[in-house]
Amino acid sequence: MTSSLPRRIARVRPTSPPSQTQVPGEQYFVANDAPDFDSDAGTQWTVIDSPFPASRANASSPAREGWERGAVVGQDAFAFLAPSVPVNVFGMAHNTGQPGRDLPPQAFHKAASSVIGPGEAIQLSSTVGYVDPEAELTVVVGRPARGLTLETARSAILGYTIGNDVSARDLQQSDELWISAKSQDTFTPAGPWMVTELDDADLSIGIVHNGNALATASSADLGWKVDEILVYLSSFMTLQPGDLVLTGFPAECARIQPGDTVVCRVEGIGELHNPVTGASWEEQPA
Repeated sequence: MTSSLPRRIARVRPTSPPSQTQVPGEQYFVANDAPDFDSDAGTQWTVIDSPFPASRANASSPAREGWERGAVVGQDAFAFLAPSVPVNVFGMAHNTGQPGRDLPPQAFHKAASSVIGPGEAIQLSSTVGYVDPEAELTVVVGRPARGLTLETARSAILGYTIGNDVSARDLQQSDELWISAKSQDTFTPAGPWMVTELDDADLSIGIVHNGNALATASSADLGWKVDEILVYLSSFMTLQPGDLVLTGFPAECARIQPGDTVVCRVEGIGELHNPVTGASWEEQPA
């Protein structure tokens, strides 16, 4: 599913709508092969076919002027979306170091509706309590996969992105299934792109909270590794193209509140930026 050389692939929405009628939910996939993300070449992207041909939710919008396959678009011409529209979003519980590995692998399911993209707000209700962000190396599944083995697991990976497993700690204590703690609207920021052919063995992972860089850790600190996680998940269900698998958070976090900013960093991928606000669905005081 991946090319022989690393590349970035992103799901994006043009910032200039069609001249006739705006298309709701317009999306395209673009790719960039520049090794320096911040170079001039790193900001020029090429429109590609959807990398998820088996997923209707991840189909590209009809081509239009400037957005045909092979067209080159500057990064100022679009907004990054979450890297895919997943059917399933998984997280791994207790997956840090030897203590995590001493336990059987344990996954939890996050609602696909909790996924938001770069720059979108993490929204906290007034009653949610203590909330932490968790920066995580995240697998983007590229094909339907069931019964993977350690030898075949990586064939199901399209690329890697950054996921933020936002977690309501008070609700985690009262909800043993973690549904209310993990699946609230906006509680899974992801992006800004996926990177193919990334060596995931020892990548620095960390959070910048309100401009303050917190202590980092490494993907090497995960108890269960990427291929083992995919073998485990595919042993009981079929992974779908575009599914996101958050692998665990080994670094330091800090409580977030409305008005904060959160930057999740994963080496080799980049940074995922999201502001924090109060919940838009709650009536705000006068």
